[in-house]
Amino acid sequence: MSAQKKVNPMRELKIAKMMINVCVGESGDRLVKAAKVVEQLTGQVPVMSRARITIRSFGIRRNEKIACSATIRGDKAEELLERGLKVKEYELFHQNFSKAGNFGFGINEHIDLGIKYDPSTGIFGMDFYVVLTRPGMRVVQRKMRAQKIAKNHRVTKREAMNWFQQKYDGVILDKRHVVRD
Repeated sequence: MSAQKKVNPMRELKIAKMMINVCVGESGDRLVKAAKVVEQLTGQVPVMSRARITIRSFGIRRNEKIACSATIRGDKAEELLERGLKVKEYELFHQNFSKAGNFGFGINEHIDLGIKYDPSTGIFGMDFYVVLTRPGMRVVQRKMRAQKIAKNHRVTKREAMNWFQQKYDGVILDKRHVVRD
């Protein structure tokens, strides 16, 4: 046996999917422009999300289209994640990571991702949400002979944070100790 410890390929983390969400808060022209931005960024047609309830103070009604989102997988997801993290300077808070080993963050201006500014479109903020997985997780989701996944095979918050730090040389901050300008 060699001196190096063998790495189990079933324990490696990878990006299952990444969701990009732009919530405008109203239907109409602004939502169409936001959808155009998401389509330009991802190369696919975004899905429109509807409001679940009426909120008078926000001026939205139930079932009104208020947001658009797109799900990206594979190499395109990694490339967009890299661009999004570059905007955040590879710094995330530990609150950005969930117990299930997923993480998300938001950016304020889509033009920071390398899209040229268009005055007719405007500027939109967007949320990135990344789902991490391991090989073998399809066992839970398949239709026939679906099984449970053992606890030690699930992705944890700590593993997701370590993956982020190793793969992207990221920094994880604590909100209590951050000094704001």
